[in-house]
Amino acid sequence: MSEEMNDTTEREPRSAESRETQTRRKPWQPPSSLDAPKAPAGYKYRWIRESILNQEDKSNMSKRIREGFEPVRASDHPDFEAPTIEDGKHAGIIGVGGLILAKIPEDTVAEREAYYKDVNAATMEAVDSQLMRESNPVMPIEKPQRSSRTTFGSRNNEEASS
Repeated sequence: MSEEMNDTTEREPRSAESRETQTRRKPWQPPSSLDAPKAPAGYKYRWIRESILNQEDKSNMSKRIREGFEPVRASDHPDFEAPTIEDGKHAGIIGVGGLILAKIPEDTVAEREAYYKDVNAATMEAVDSQLMRESNPVMPIEKPQRSSRTTFGSRNNEEASS
């Protein structure tokens, strides 16, 4: 019996059992037509419309270029297999279905988001001002409260569990 207790069994070290070394198989899903390589540091990638129904969308492209977007060339990502525009003025640029991949500096993205947030706030203030102008002293309109929150479950269940 003492021999059985001294008998050592071959076991893997605990470090080999970590989650990092074990990988799960990813379930199948349809491929995305808009896969993009990882953007370089300091940039974000966005798909922008270059054409619609095989008609060039020059005004959209011009607007996006003025905003700071730069088309991404397939040669910038030789390790990434992506659909590339073969001919025309956008030859060599990553593109699919009338869209081309473009990069924009993250600072510009933050400035753009702040600008549109301010425009939205000014618009909402104008709407509220117009609404309050229509208020009647006999039946006054209260200033709108725009806040939202998300809850899960019903209040009855919370009270029952207390």
